[in-house]
This record gives sequence, C-alpha cells and structure tokens, in this order.
Amino acid sequence: MIQEKGKPIVSKKIIKILGDDLVEHTDDIAVEEPLQISISVLNLDSPLTNKNISITMRTPGNDQDLAIGFLFTEGIIQDSNQIKRVALDENSINVQLINSQNIDLGKLERHFYTSSSCGVCGKASIDAIKTICRLPPSLADFKIEKNLIKSFPGILQQEQNIFNNTGGIHAAALFNVQGKLITMREDVGRHNALDKIIGHVLTQDLLPLDQHLLFLSGRASFELIQKAAMAGIHFIMAVGAPSSLAVEMALEHDITLIGFLNETRYNIYTGSKRIKI
Repeated sequence: MIQEKGKPIVSKKIIKILGDDLVEHTDDIAVEEPLQISISVLNLDSPLTNKNISITMRTPGNDQDLAIGFLFTEGIIQDSNQIKRVALDENSINVQLINSQNIDLGKLERHFYTSSSCGVCGKASIDAIKTICRLPPSLADFKIEKNLIKSFPGILQQEQNIFNNTGGIHAAALFNVQGKLITMREDVGRHNALDKIIGHVLTQDLLPLDQHLLFLSGRASFELIQKAAMAGIHFIMAVGAPSSLAVEMALEHDITLIGFLNETRYNIYTGSKRIKI
C-alpha cells in the first residue's frame, strides 16, 4: 500500500473479478485517519488550560478548517476573533483560544471517539445535542428556479476529485443563490465535510450563510441540519433521504430541505416558499 503523509488517497494493489477473468489492478482508496482536536484556553485571570475535545475519523486535508468548524458548530467558539493560533502536528491539532471567558471546560463532556459516519453518537447526553445558534435571525427571502436545483449534482460531480478517483467519500458544497459554486470539501465523514466548509467561511468572516445554498452528497441527517443552522443556512439539498428528526429541525429553523436530488427529480420536505414552482 502506497500512501504519502497527509494525502487524501492511498494506492493499493487489488484483484478484480471481471466476469470469469481475474485481473491485478492498482486501486485508489480514500484515506481515513484519526484527528485529535484539542483546545488551549488563555484567559487573563487564569493560566493556559488544555483540553482534548474529540477524536474524529477524517480524510486528511483542510484539517484546520475541520477543527475550527467543529468548534463553531459545537458552540465552543462564536467567531474567528477567539482564535489566537492553530498548531497541526500530523494527526493532532490544537486551537489556542483567547477572549474565551465564557467557555466552561467542565461542560465539554463529549465521548473521546467520534465515528466517521456519525458525529452525534459521541454526545455525552441528549441535552448536549441541541446547540444554540448565536447568529442574528434572517428571513432568507430569496427564491430559486426549480430547474436550477437539478443542475447542482452535475456541478458537484465535476469537482469531486477524490470521489471520482475512489468512489468512497462524501462531499459538501456551498453555492450562492445564483447557482455559482463557492466552495466544496470532501471527507469520509459527512459531518467532517460540512465542518470543513463552515471552518473555512468562519475564518473568512463570511457568516452568516443566509444567502447561500448547501448541497450534501449523502443523506440529510439531524446533525447536518443542526450544523447548517448554526452557520445561518436556510437552504439544504441532499442526494439522499432526510431523517424525521432532520425534517423537524428544518421546520424549527425555517430551512428549505430537499432530498433525493438528482438531474431529473427531487422532493421538497420543508420551505417550498424559496423555490419558484
């Protein structure tokens, strides 16, 4: 197996069965490695305090965006001004925070392992799941042409380099209301791909994302809707199905939610007012 350190793809010799034929082949596989996220809190009235927050299984690349996005969507930080420095050392990353007197380290009780398929399952309690969005409310009163929505899967497919090489990775993409692709991130974890996007826009001071559309390459889970709501997103499209809790959260946060999206069809679950039907 050939892998360059920090690269998102590993090459491995495999055997393919094609009909009755046996063929040796070199296959590209999406990398899945642990990333330990920790914070250092520096306050004027106390010494530097370090705390491990999570270990998440991710695809290497954009690790700084992932860590920052994770801290934001978990409600640990509110803006990029709280970040003094970020230190990455192979599979661990530390974010040093300032102006963070309101951070209660005793409440950061998250199980120390988060799987690549589900970020919520590591929560210490149900009460810890609902994170309060601190962004100002927005009506997001734009309208999107119904046929424009069907073009997004094709646009994303052209940009998914890792998926096109491996077939084993998720993606999240951000579009503006005119349908232009703003940014895209790939990862073995659905929630990681979205955290990478949110971390990127947070450092660019682009929040809230109330004039943007989010596209998800998989299903629409509760946690992805929660993370999107934290970033002020009001329009979410997914290739797969939403869960019942995802639909409930979309209704609660006035989010347009679309599922089963492809080049010919889609279902509107909530917020049809933002689509020109």
